[in-house]
Amino acid sequence: MSEALARKDEPEIETAAPTAEPVESPARAAQAKVARSMKAAKADKPAKTNYREFKVDLWATDFNDAEIGIYQRARNEAASDQFTKDMEIIGQVVEDGERTGLLAFRRELWREDKNFDRRLVIKMFSEKLSWRGSLELMMGRSLQLTLGSSGVSVPAYSMNLARHEQIIQLERSANKWPFMPEKFSFFLLTKNGPRFYKLRRNVIAIGADYTLYDQKGRKIGQLDHRIINLGGAWRVKLDKAHSHAQLERAIQLFCTMLKFNGQSRRHVSRMAEAVLRGRLKPAIDHHEEDLYLNPRRRR
Repeated sequence: MSEALARKDEPEIETAAPTAEPVESPARAAQAKVARSMKAAKADKPAKTNYREFKVDLWATDFNDAEIGIYQRARNEAASDQFTKDMEIIGQVVEDGERTGLLAFRRELWREDKNFDRRLVIKMFSEKLSWRGSLELMMGRSLQLTLGSSGVSVPAYSMNLARHEQIIQLERSANKWPFMPEKFSFFLLTKNGPRFYKLRRNVIAIGADYTLYDQKGRKIGQLDHRIINLGGAWRVKLDKAHSHAQLERAIQLFCTMLKFNGQSRRHVSRMAEAVLRGRLKPAIDHHEEDLYLNPRRRR
């Protein structure tokens, strides 16, 4: 009985009623789901590609500030042994709005009445006319490839860059169907080994736009032809992860060559036809011959 009285004297403990959890509205749940999906997509999104950009601007006329002046040509010839008397400046390389290079070709060698002596020679100089590189049409190699491709004109070029020991071979692909885009290829020797590149003309484009691919078939650059410029201009974007000085100079010379691309194809085609029909005896300029000689020959 005492135990019962003790329990009766104990204060009664009130038990709190369980509170109901707040119910999330359907609209708020949908918003949260969208936010989570956007966050996941942002995390999976690849990093933005950074580009190295420059412009190859070719002029429509011979009047330019690089050669204006009574004594300017003499000064240009004196500034570099590579700047010969028949050299004509035809364009410039522009980076961040500033001219960083000059582009020229040997006009006398490109006259149409020269047959096998007709040679396309393009040279690139710094603003102060320090030689940076050259591109030459190789008639011997071009005729070999053209005659071997059953009539498809296959111009071949050699590029020689300052402070680069390799003679770079740039060639148009002989695997070319009518109305299909043309392709060029070359490779560069680097400290990390050879790197192979392909330039393919875009199928759907108003001008002569090209896309640059690496050896794994990845797009690493774009050459955007600005047809409004009468002389021809290409705005170039190269993936910074793949860009380096030798590649940039090779692309700058390639863009300049495109100004003469049609003329070069027709010239090579005519010479190949003349040799095939026996109308002309093949001949190679001695300067071009030097580029074919075996560097390990006995002298």
